[in-house]
Amino acid sequence: MTNKFYSNGKLLITGEYLVLNGAKALALPTKFGQSLTVSSLVEKKIFWTSFDTDKSIWFETELSFEDIVLRKDFEEEHAIKHTLVEILHQANLQNPNFLTSETGYKIETELTFPRNWGLGTSSTLINNIAQWLQIDAFELLRKSFGGSGYDIACAQHNSAITYQLNAEEKPIVEVVDFTPNYTGNIFFVYLNKKQNSRHAIKNYMNKQQFLTKKTATISEITNRMVLSPNFEITTGLLDHHEIILSDILELETVKERLFPDFKGTIKSLGAWGGDFVMVLSKENPTHYFTSKGYDTILTYEEMILI
Repeated sequence: MTNKFYSNGKLLITGEYLVLNGAKALALPTKFGQSLTVSSLVEKKIFWTSFDTDKSIWFETELSFEDIVLRKDFEEEHAIKHTLVEILHQANLQNPNFLTSETGYKIETELTFPRNWGLGTSSTLINNIAQWLQIDAFELLRKSFGGSGYDIACAQHNSAITYQLNAEEKPIVEVVDFTPNYTGNIFFVYLNKKQNSRHAIKNYMNKQQFLTKKTATISEITNRMVLSPNFEITTGLLDHHEIILSDILELETVKERLFPDFKGTIKSLGAWGGDFVMVLSKENPTHYFTSKGYDTILTYEEMILI
């Protein structure tokens, strides 16, 4: 018997970092994601194969049930294997029946986006495992990778959402209509560099200060974004958002650092310094970015699950 699961990728439009402090964030699930296929094996082991979008194998391993139950520690050169064991160990704690089977598992994962794009290789995996084992994906994330959980919410929804952590750090997810009439002026540009969000979050937490007022401001920006105002209002909101985060992180905005001569708005998405940026421009900006060596440019329609 074979079971297949799928989860959406994600882009965090507003609220990066400050979502950890309770800010309301706007997040969009992408048309890209990851599948997980599980079939039975006679041998009580897990044979795991992960495929990139071009069908190439980027990770392959074999695990015994004991490796997972005992949370076996692998050498540093096997960091991906170590992380996988940690996720499966936490999953087993949530569903102790997972490894009581008399058979093993052949598991294959397949991305529909290049994994260096940073659209949620880990979050889609965690959500797929949670679907398979019928456990709480948010809890599995907390116990393994950590983070706000907005990416898990995107994995589970097929439309735009707002995401917020309450005082008990429980997620509040609301489905919203985000189809502004200027989607034809929105583009997503890959910065040719994958950013490690766990490292970025750690750096942010080391820069904690009195953030209550700024958290409230970001929440207000999110609320106004959801109302789908006109193009000029939106660019003003996003420019303001960039200034706020630049001040908190003590970093230049991506526009200041890489594209100071660009006539339009450029908004960092997720961890600053890599992955995709969102570009709002009255004219098609493809030539501008390709001339600077940035060749991966997607339209809103190509990227976002509508």
